[in-house]
Amino acid sequence: MTHGVERVDCVVIGAGVVGLAVAQQLALGGREVLVLEARDAVGTQTSARNSEVIHAGLYYPKGSLKARLCVEGKVMLYRYCADREIAHRRCGKLLVATTEAQVEQLDSILQRGVENGVTDLVRLSAQEAMALEPGLQCLAALHSPSTGIVDSHGLMLSLLGDIENAGGLLALNSPLKCASRRDDGLLLQAADGTRMLANSVVNAAGHQAPVLARAFEGLPADQVPQAYFAKGNYFTLAGRAPFSRLIYPVPEAAGLGVHLTLDLGGQAKFGPDVQWVERDDDWAVDPSRGAAFYAEIRKYWPGLPDDALVPGYAGVRPKITPPGQPASDFVIQGPKQHGVPGLVNLFGIESPGLTSALAIGKMVSAML
Repeated sequence: MTHGVERVDCVVIGAGVVGLAVAQQLALGGREVLVLEARDAVGTQTSARNSEVIHAGLYYPKGSLKARLCVEGKVMLYRYCADREIAHRRCGKLLVATTEAQVEQLDSILQRGVENGVTDLVRLSAQEAMALEPGLQCLAALHSPSTGIVDSHGLMLSLLGDIENAGGLLALNSPLKCASRRDDGLLLQAADGTRMLANSVVNAAGHQAPVLARAFEGLPADQVPQAYFAKGNYFTLAGRAPFSRLIYPVPEAAGLGVHLTLDLGGQAKFGPDVQWVERDDDWAVDPSRGAAFYAEIRKYWPGLPDDALVPGYAGVRPKITPPGQPASDFVIQGPKQHGVPGLVNLFGIESPGLTSALAIGKMVSAML
């Protein structure tokens, strides 16, 4: 790029799974697309540090963007993975109650899932659940057969291939410095001095989305939420797990509890927990946090051997609500909300962002 002003049609900031899904939809719709990524590869942050779970859509409030986009995105994601031969498995999940109070909560989760359009949930007795998974101990369970797992990196590479095949471009190591509104478009300035004038800009920068939005001259400050960082630590299981499905406890206030997920090779991992941190790249796993994991896991898997958990990895959720507050909905904010033509901001795209990515891409593309 030159240091003059380059004219581009659409710029998507952030090459995580959501930014790539948005760019793919725009490119397939015939738009000229440039994806700017601050780091040296796609999907190195939230997209690379999660459970890689395809969520069914059980937990989210009826009518919320999370509920609608998760249920729609799940269908799109399974279809896309099958079409493109991206590694995935519809392994199913058991949501398990280990106390009487949690048994009652299962019924409300079942009801919420049905309201959200999840029509395949099955209520199981303790005996039925433990017949499916003999290592399990519980009082009752919900079976979600449409929950699965996906190779998120394979998914991102496929989306990038679609973008490039449609004439789109990816620019790595291209952090944005500032932006402003002009009569003839949105002027972006990269950290290296490159200036671009775009018709449409999508801020899909994850953790950095609020920071970038604040650097956007002409965007009302009251439209930009505060960023908060909730780290999730994972521990991996030494040896093979005796489960073929994902096992989730009934959700707790700050997250979905310490759950057991499997990767495509059958390796089990446990997590994430919730640890509020100051930075979005605080990825060290403190081995001492493992002690709390044993207690939580043994509520539903009493056979977990001593010394079987090994510190795995950590990710940081891009939250827009502080500790002690309920999780917010996705914020997908277009010109109708903030008054800047051609700009869409994506804030707080945490779980189920991976599952919802293709549906988010479709929605944002329709807004532009």
